[in-house]
Amino acid sequence: MIRALPEIESDLLVIGTGLAGIGAALFAADRGIPTTLVGMTGELNFASGLLDLMGIHPIAQWRCWNNPWAAIDALLRDCPEHPYGLLDRSDMRTAFQRFTSFLGDHGLPYHLEPEANQRVITPVGTVKTTYAVPVSMLHGVAALAQKAPCLMVGFTGLKGFSSRQIAETLKDRWPAIGSCQIPFPGMSGELYPEHLAQALAAPTVREQLAAAIRPHLGSSLYVGLPAMLGLYDHGLVFREMQRLLERKLFEIPTMPPGITGLRLKSVFENELPRLGVATHFQQKVLTFEPRGEDGFLFGVGTQRVEWRVRCRGAILAGGRFFGRGLRADRTGIRETLFDLPVAQPARRADWHRSDLFDPAGHPVNRAGLETDSRLRPLDRRGRPAYPNLYAAGSILAHQDWTRMKCGAGLAITTAYAAVKALVGRGA
Repeated sequence: MIRALPEIESDLLVIGTGLAGIGAALFAADRGIPTTLVGMTGELNFASGLLDLMGIHPIAQWRCWNNPWAAIDALLRDCPEHPYGLLDRSDMRTAFQRFTSFLGDHGLPYHLEPEANQRVITPVGTVKTTYAVPVSMLHGVAALAQKAPCLMVGFTGLKGFSSRQIAETLKDRWPAIGSCQIPFPGMSGELYPEHLAQALAAPTVREQLAAAIRPHLGSSLYVGLPAMLGLYDHGLVFREMQRLLERKLFEIPTMPPGITGLRLKSVFENELPRLGVATHFQQKVLTFEPRGEDGFLFGVGTQRVEWRVRCRGAILAGGRFFGRGLRADRTGIRETLFDLPVAQPARRADWHRSDLFDPAGHPVNRAGLETDSRLRPLDRRGRPAYPNLYAAGSILAHQDWTRMKCGAGLAITTAYAAVKALVGRGA
């Protein structure tokens, strides 16, 4: 006897659990929409914690902008097909404000200057332009701007972080920067940020770490550490270490995967269900059946369909190649669930430029889904493929988010716009 698969009903299914997916689920919950969220959460593990809006344009000239909104204006004059051209400016601001305030309400506060980008230090000592900065990294913005006396602290055996490299890279423009590398209390061998974050949950370890750093402080006013100051108890660990060192403390993102992504993941995994979102992490949408104006019937599981979701609308936020929203083979690039057409170079030979490090980037990086003005993906005739399917995030065409420094902004703002469009349609 064949047993019927379990089935649930939901007004909205969000496909994907990166920044665009969790953003869409948050914005839908804010509007009281019964929402189901399905996807693998691996992408968030690679998040730096920094939320870009728009930093670089034109990318071939690597022009860095202090005002992200001015950068967007310039971008749209040159590239009107960029997804930002579909969005309302006030909605973009609202989306960022809501996203960051939600994180702050749940122990992960952010700081942003409404009209300005901020400059932060990377784990290799370069300087990155971003929009919203975790408060735990904010003193680093001030220290860099002031070129104030600062000590960078690294740990013996810690992978993906070198305090010496950071100081050496920055010393020409920042003479008052210094570094030290010390053993982490009670640990040896290969270390990873999550090991250190877990250890710092203990007050005695925090005291031992502060005691190990103090002899190196000298005249430093600021102390930079790898992002490791707690995971679930991040705020407490940060405040206690700053009190013990009696210096202005800041974190520096580590090479991914890192604690910064795990913090974001933890907040949304814990808090979205409390808003009424039915979350199904580490599951995949495997099949779909369109039901016209009534929406879709989706099959969900890990390797095979284990249950179904009947929904009135869906937001596709599965990302590009890393998130497996797109797949490339010898015949071209395809979208993996709905088989939607993908905007891409006409020939596979044109995906990449001859120079691997071409400053303009590679055409394949702008491949993705084209949509109408309401973020509904288009079919091969240039019409909305389904009346109640929307797309958000990096799966959208005509943007190179890694080089433009607009990845988080693209995810958050298009997620907000997709939910708004869905609500406006009455789905």
